[in-house]
Amino acid sequence: MSDSFKTGPVVIGTVRAMTPTPSAVGLVVADLPRTLAFYRAVGLEIPSDAEASPHVELELAPGFRLLLDGPETIRSFDPSWTPPTGSPRASLAFACDSPADVDERYAQVVHAGFEGHVEPWDAFWGQRYACLLDPDGNGVDLFATLDGPA
Repeated sequence: MSDSFKTGPVVIGTVRAMTPTPSAVGLVVADLPRTLAFYRAVGLEIPSDAEASPHVELELAPGFRLLLDGPETIRSFDPSWTPPTGSPRASLAFACDSPADVDERYAQVVHAGFEGHVEPWDAFWGQRYACLLDPDGNGVDLFATLDGPA
């Protein structure tokens, strides 16, 4: 006979595996005000006082953010951090409303003084596509399906 009265009933449970959920992508930027101006030209809504902050979070989609930090912010918690070399360091892609929107946004960003990398073209995979470079050399792609909204 067991002594279960001493320890209580045995409970057998299952452990649910945690599934990481994508929440953000972070970029370390050399010139935060210039980077904010670039992403404003792309069409992101950025508060006018964001330049005064050492860390900026922009919601790209419900529950998913773009985090922008200057090197000094990163070094505040990781003193050994050094900038990576080579380019591009990262790439972001933004769905646009239409093929014409790809063209308009690309032109708007280039007209604002930022670097266009590949002008808009009709890609063989069925999208209007264009490539820009943000002020740190990160790729920023704009796309829309050729036969309707993205």
